[in-house]
Amino acid sequence: MEETSNFIKTIMKEDLESGRVKEIITRFPPEPNAYLHIGHARAIITDFETAKAFGGYTNLRFDDTNPTKEKSEFVDAIIKDINWLGYTPKNVYYGSDYFDADYEKAILLIKKGLAYVDDLSQEEMARQRDTTQGDGIESPYRNRSVEENLRLFEEMRQGKYADGEKTLRAKIDMKSPNVNMRDPVIYRIVHMEHHRQGNKWCIYPMYDFAHPLQDAFEGITHSLCSIEYDNHRPLYDWVVDNCDVITETSHPHQYEFGRLNIANTVLSKRYLRALVDSKKVSGYDDCRMPTLVGFRRKGVTAEAIKNFIISTGLSRINSTIEPEILDNFVREDLKLKANRVSAILRPLKVTITNYPEGQVEWLDAPNNLENEELGTRKVAFSKHLYIDQNDFIEEKPNKKWKRLAKDVEVRLMFAYFIKCTDVIKDENGNIVEILATYDPETKSGSGFDARKPNGTINYVEATTAVPAEFRLFESLLAPETEENKDLDFMERLNPNSLTVINGFVESALKDTNVGDHYQFLREGFYATDKDSTSDKIVFNRTCDLKSSFVAK
Repeated sequence: MEETSNFIKTIMKEDLESGRVKEIITRFPPEPNAYLHIGHARAIITDFETAKAFGGYTNLRFDDTNPTKEKSEFVDAIIKDINWLGYTPKNVYYGSDYFDADYEKAILLIKKGLAYVDDLSQEEMARQRDTTQGDGIESPYRNRSVEENLRLFEEMRQGKYADGEKTLRAKIDMKSPNVNMRDPVIYRIVHMEHHRQGNKWCIYPMYDFAHPLQDAFEGITHSLCSIEYDNHRPLYDWVVDNCDVITETSHPHQYEFGRLNIANTVLSKRYLRALVDSKKVSGYDDCRMPTLVGFRRKGVTAEAIKNFIISTGLSRINSTIEPEILDNFVREDLKLKANRVSAILRPLKVTITNYPEGQVEWLDAPNNLENEELGTRKVAFSKHLYIDQNDFIEEKPNKKWKRLAKDVEVRLMFAYFIKCTDVIKDENGNIVEILATYDPETKSGSGFDARKPNGTINYVEATTAVPAEFRLFESLLAPETEENKDLDFMERLNPNSLTVINGFVESALKDTNVGDHYQFLREGFYATDKDSTSDKIVFNRTCDLKSSFVAK
């Protein structure tokens, strides 16, 4: 799907035409403290697609300025996710690579009288910056001399103080109505080994200080972020304006766009981590998780996500989309790509009484009736078959029933007509086997038209059938109601978010690979899961064949 114009592309076009910038350079700056989710996909796609539209490029820069939460595991996962979405950053940088340069700019601010070392605790500082109480209260340490601040900041770097004992704050405006401008902390003490820098540093720059500097160092022209950073923009500009980083080729500006939320979907790193830590899900790649790795495992394609994100447009307003909208893009992407094969999720045994025992016949079947390029395969037919329990009723059907019933004839897809002659029940009266006859004159492709069957159903031949586990998913959160809307998200978890059933797939799938996509005839789109074994293949339902979504 081609991306249409949006307000950010309009800004970029005007900046190029006015000569403010010579080329468009964006960046995606994730913190490597979690796996990316569908909300991050909007940022990734926006960064890369807007730059590409003007012949520019995008950098990947890991915001690894907080060693308490960051891991190389997340770095690797983020790179894989970005590549999976179809993007390759021109450069891959790490915020920690700029620590020396960040430190020098902090020294510069101190020398300019625009930064000071503070001894207040986090709680004391928060009270004095509180905008609900009118003007802020200046720290008693705000007017330390430049020389004292330089000495104390160097001692902070040397590790002479404990975590939280001192901070470096920018000296801006304690009367500002914007709390971000009330002398924000720009450096804090953290005695913890960094995943890349080791123990070189025990002081770390805050995001609001490091980020604009690093944008400037890289020559970023348009620093795109979500709308909650709108009131951080004055601080972004203050850092750029006061740290002597503006050049003829580098003067970054921040622009914000609205967040994309998915109904009944958790899009908080903290909450997603809580789900994993509490073992409510199997991991970050659980198919019920909105992480990109979870979507990938479920069978959602990168192209579907990209088209979904682009279709939502881009504005400065937060929006909420129903998850079924994404399913529509999955169907559209897979309908001509996926082989259409038989899977029986609720097996009911069928015995063809007039077919020879021990004989297996192999019939030709197209892999996708709408895409001949996918070729054909062989499907088995014999005396012993499985059909879906939902495709049979014992009582006389009405005219709308187009499946198998007692004394009713149907076509087995790509095979023959069969007619049910009798049923076998267990001691509880449940049907456990259907007895039927077939008509050898009705072979698919023979041109037989002497009579019309009561519909067409699919099947799997029993002796060659491959055992399979099918995992069916619903939203992790139950739909919001008056009764549950005020509950904690853990109390709103949907008990039916995962259903596991066992059945069979046709023999053509015995050599399936992890991640392969299929359209199971009359069932839905599925993908082969990594939990598959030689004894049982596991399939994840990606989405149903048709949307059940009704717009409200």
